[in-house]
Amino acid sequence: MIYDIVYDKGTRLRVRAGKDAFTEGESYGLTSVLLEYDFIDECLISHRNGSILIYYNDPEKKGTILKILDKITQDDLFEAKPDNASTSKELSDKFFLRLAKRFVKRYLFKIILPIPLRRIRLLAHAIPYIWRGLDSLTSFRIDVALLDGTAIAASLYKGNFNSVGSMIFLLGISDLLEDYTMQKTKNTLKNSLALNVDNVWVVECDDEGNEVESLKPLSKVKKGEKVRIRTGAIIPVDGVIADGDAMINEASMTGESLAVHKTEGRAVHAGTVVEEGSIIIEVSSVNEETRLNKIIQMIEDSEDLKAGVHSKAEKLADSIVPYSLLLTALTYLITRNSVKALSVLMVDFSCAIKLTTPISVISAMKEASDNRMMVKGGKFLEAYSTADTIVFDKTGTLTNASPKLAKVIPCGKYERDEVLRISACIEEHFAHSVATAIVKQAEAEGLKHEEEHSEVEYIVAHGISTKYHGKKAIIGSRHFVEEDEGIKFTKKQKELIEEQVAQYSVIYLAIGKKLQGILCIEDPVREEAHDVIQELKSLGIENVVMLTGDSENAASKIASDLGLTRYKSQVLPEDKANIINSLKKEGHQVIMVGDGINDSPALSAADVSVAMRNSSDIAREVADISLLSDDLYDLITLRKLSVGMIDKINANYRHIVMFNGTLLALGIFGLITPGTSSLLHNLSTMLFGVRSTRSVLNSEEPVLLEAK
Repeated sequence: MIYDIVYDKGTRLRVRAGKDAFTEGESYGLTSVLLEYDFIDECLISHRNGSILIYYNDPEKKGTILKILDKITQDDLFEAKPDNASTSKELSDKFFLRLAKRFVKRYLFKIILPIPLRRIRLLAHAIPYIWRGLDSLTSFRIDVALLDGTAIAASLYKGNFNSVGSMIFLLGISDLLEDYTMQKTKNTLKNSLALNVDNVWVVECDDEGNEVESLKPLSKVKKGEKVRIRTGAIIPVDGVIADGDAMINEASMTGESLAVHKTEGRAVHAGTVVEEGSIIIEVSSVNEETRLNKIIQMIEDSEDLKAGVHSKAEKLADSIVPYSLLLTALTYLITRNSVKALSVLMVDFSCAIKLTTPISVISAMKEASDNRMMVKGGKFLEAYSTADTIVFDKTGTLTNASPKLAKVIPCGKYERDEVLRISACIEEHFAHSVATAIVKQAEAEGLKHEEEHSEVEYIVAHGISTKYHGKKAIIGSRHFVEEDEGIKFTKKQKELIEEQVAQYSVIYLAIGKKLQGILCIEDPVREEAHDVIQELKSLGIENVVMLTGDSENAASKIASDLGLTRYKSQVLPEDKANIINSLKKEGHQVIMVGDGINDSPALSAADVSVAMRNSSDIAREVADISLLSDDLYDLITLRKLSVGMIDKINANYRHIVMFNGTLLALGIFGLITPGTSSLLHNLSTMLFGVRSTRSVLNSEEPVLLEAK
């Protein structure tokens, strides 16, 4: 690539390759290539002038970046779709460009157009508002459209052209903001549903008829091919199960939080997730033809995606209209003064309310994004601000999901090291965190293990079953070992368990129908967990609940250490959603924080749900809010931001009513003219709009919490 360096300072580098260096699609492809390097944090590319702006995190990598750019040839460029950041930036750029054009047109035409032409242009812009007002009137609707149309028509009749121009200008900005909010919400929802799957395992037969799996780009997968999908993975295609069976979560399709058992011959859809099992799918639709992409298209075409607070603002604005019209009529009937009546009519509460509310929502969502939190809509921030209960799944949220083997207790014919060696030999086939802890400890102690067992079978949420030297060997939870497999614990073994393992999560190893060893696992809580929980309580969260599969003693100790108000031990995955629903029936508004596949039903059931950074695909898809950092303090930031957004909106309502109420009084008593009333009203609307863009988190004003 041939380019010029146009900016080079610190860890920011901008180069320019020229206008025809690459197309828009190729710029997205180039962005994805550059972002594959871990030392490049952000890359902004413009196809219009060939500009490439790179933010990197290591000052010594500048030379490496230039070498990468030097090696890029025309053959390396490929068309791609924009990522979330690029789409969001383009949307914002278009909005601000349209906004700037409105300001330029308004003031430029005042200078260059003669008065007659300006008035003709003003009349042309006024007609749609008057027409919508007539439509509301003939349909017997008393709403904002009727008030706007009446005010504009009355001002035209009285010859107050400046007032008409200001009203139309502000109403246009309000419509622009509403459209931007809608597009932003649609884009966020669309991106949250979109698949982030690049490659899949395609199953084919070799020359000898044996099945072999090979990694293949999803974009090259064709109808009729077979792909393998395993536990925890998103299904990227529509198709029919050709082999295997699985529990599949179809929340993205049906809204149903409980997984559905599907076997050979059943249809599956892109965007759903395999919670348990392994299946081979014969592809029937891929890429743009999938049912998921049709749903995304419906989202793009939908007009019913407004944030809750935005809808409330519109309802409030409409509810004020009858009073504004009634007051205007009373003023005229009592005073018989059309000037006073028009002064009252010029004061439009709804204009400011409609303008400031979407600005506040957009500002809060942008601030959340700046703090590495993805919120799928303003209504979720609203729900987060009013929630009084937060429920944590323990592993991966209150803990770091990095368990360690604390103790190995032999209780049969095998010595301590042999118990650990056998356990590691069995557990190494599965990549869950507890298995990893056991295998790592064996490696650290130099305990080498050979494959002395037969093929292992993983029983989801219970344990592993295999044969060891001809005897059945099982490893897993006490419920699995004692109740499901019928292993009898001796009196001495029960006493040993009560004395030594109370504070741990415990894995049991049984061989030949006898308990041979106990492995004690600890998963230390995050250092910040206690402080975060206390801070959340101070911010109005009355109930802090923990759900865990740990023993009662282990759960009780963690709950006591962290200052939790409630906890539930030995919880099975399928019980979590029931607990959330029980809390909601008690009258609580519930936040659920989780990260695992088994948390997805509870995340769906909560009033608002939060997925941690390293969450499973399904948890991120189901959650309303996703944290892009691994810091529990983000939950506090989110609470302050959401409460601040609602406080800002409510403060706007109060100030708008107070200021415009003052204008009404001044107009009724004839202390201001209609022109002055309109000017002050429009000026205040703009000032309230600017005020609504202020940062909540960086504001010096304290965040106010209403008593619950």
